[in-house]
Amino acid sequence: MKTSLILDRLQKKILFVNHAISARSQLPTLLNFLIEAKEGGVTISATDLEIGIIVSVPAKTERKGSLMVPAKTFVELIGTISSGKINLETTPEGLMLTGDREKAVFQTTPTDEFPKLYEDRGKSIMVLKKETLEKDFSRIVFAASPDSERPALSGVLIKESNEGFLLVATDGYRLSLKKNALQSAKKEKGEGEVSMLVPARVIRELIQMEKDEESEDVKVFASKEENQIIFSQSDTMLIGRLIEAEFPNYEKIIPTDFSTKAVFERDSLQKAIKAGYVFARQTAGIIKLAIQKNKISVSANAPSVGKNQIEVDAKTTGEENEIAFNARYLLDFLANSISETISFEMTGPLNPGVFRETDDSSFMHLIMPIRVQEAA
Repeated sequence: MKTSLILDRLQKKILFVNHAISARSQLPTLLNFLIEAKEGGVTISATDLEIGIIVSVPAKTERKGSLMVPAKTFVELIGTISSGKINLETTPEGLMLTGDREKAVFQTTPTDEFPKLYEDRGKSIMVLKKETLEKDFSRIVFAASPDSERPALSGVLIKESNEGFLLVATDGYRLSLKKNALQSAKKEKGEGEVSMLVPARVIRELIQMEKDEESEDVKVFASKEENQIIFSQSDTMLIGRLIEAEFPNYEKIIPTDFSTKAVFERDSLQKAIKAGYVFARQTAGIIKLAIQKNKISVSANAPSVGKNQIEVDAKTTGEENEIAFNARYLLDFLANSISETISFEMTGPLNPGVFRETDDSSFMHLIMPIRVQEAA
């Protein structure tokens, strides 16, 4: 291998591909980057067997070749170099990197044991437009469960419907739903109805991948035989395995009516919840919301520390009511909402509370309550 490339292009790409390296891996091979020098460019691959990432960097290659280098060491060194251009060349000692004033040699290993990330890309399913990708997915993915032992709850359901695409995620205690999502997505002709459960981690990496590129839309490929999904954008490819599990029947827990409604400024409630969390973290994060005339009273009580109460202006209708939630769930929702004004609906302290964005009726977020008497 002998190739040269512009450093800043490599630095930008290497940080993203490093997301596929797991420090907890028990397989030494998975702690390495696979580097391949090809005509016109260098590709760098990484995987932890859950996701795979491949990036390409333009390069002037004199001699093709492939090898593996320790990912952690390679990333850390690349971050310290200031040369405009670097050279990579295999020598009897290993992979030699040289710059204007730098010289380093990395120990290498053969590529035989590196997992094959995919056999083929599969069928082209759709093209996702950048303008809606992050906006829609970021409001959904945080509600998925981080527990991979509950696979059906650890993904985002992407399902074609009469209103475009439906996005849903739930961990059993909260649920985010967006109808008429991905409005500018272009579905490939001839494809049947799209319905797939994509790991939440893959979606989070997709959002980061989209941010790194300036103009390209994201092409989506899926292979039923390999049970894989691939997101391809410009010089970056993200590979993940689809979840083979039945998504829960979420529709049955969504309330169809309410007895209390409050409309408030998102920022005001967010600040009140953060203040309450100072005390609530001492009592399993319990925050109580009391819906009263023209206000929401936010309170937390920790006998060993103290208590606080903050009133938030709101436009309220219906009965006065109160309900308790996990403060972290409230903060997660408020941090990911993109609307300045939020509405909250409830039917009683033991029924789910529903949050909606006033400027997007197709989005909702549901949180299961904690018994109010537990929050007293």
